[in-house]
Amino acid sequence: MSKKSAGLLLYRRRQGNVEVFLVHPGGPFWAKKDEGAWSLPKGEHGDDEDPLDAARREFKEETGFTAQGPFQSLTPLKQKSGKLVEAFACEGEADPEKLRSNTFPLEWPPHSGKHQEFPEVDRAAWFSLKEAKKKIHPGQKGFLEELSELLEED
Repeated sequence: MSKKSAGLLLYRRRQGNVEVFLVHPGGPFWAKKDEGAWSLPKGEHGDDEDPLDAARREFKEETGFTAQGPFQSLTPLKQKSGKLVEAFACEGEADPEKLRSNTFPLEWPPHSGKHQEFPEVDRAAWFSLKEAKKKIHPGQKGFLEELSELLEED
């Protein structure tokens, strides 16, 4: 059975343009990666957890912010790894300067016997849809495209 993940794609409208809120993964493996490394705040969940509940929980854990909704379900995307990612779009605000992420332990440097705590998310930012398509993990670009289509219909 493949893993499942759920997340929120927060967006806002600024001077007639749509911006999306993306996060950058924390830890030493991602420290020097930028384009293709950003993501919507998301995380894994089990079959017993509602995907929207999981998405809201992960958003809070990774950013420190609470999204209010309403939430628009986007078409789930299957990643190269086989993981299924469900996303929910919602309009809202979040100040990247006030980001508060939970942490995870990691042996670093590898095989050193030393364990360090790293933030799950080390930074967040608002991006135009055009810029977001460059920054976001390639397997999540479909969420941006669907959001763009949904908002054109409004």
